Amino acid sequence: MYNKNTNKDLIGAALTAGLGAGVVTSFAVSQGQHPLMALAITALAAIFAVICHYADLI
Repeated sequence: MYNKNTNKDLIGAALTAGLGAGVVTSFAVSQGQHPLMALAITALAAIFAVICHYADLI
């Protein structure tokens, strides 16, 4: 939080976002959403999280 010169862990950000979005989209698949749409939403969330982490917005 206070040390802004830390190394950016992009893989960790992608995994965290993927897991978070994966939980929500797995519930959506169980409710009838198409699995490929759920995977696309999960991938988009992970990419967005990596971009935000890289730009130091998070």
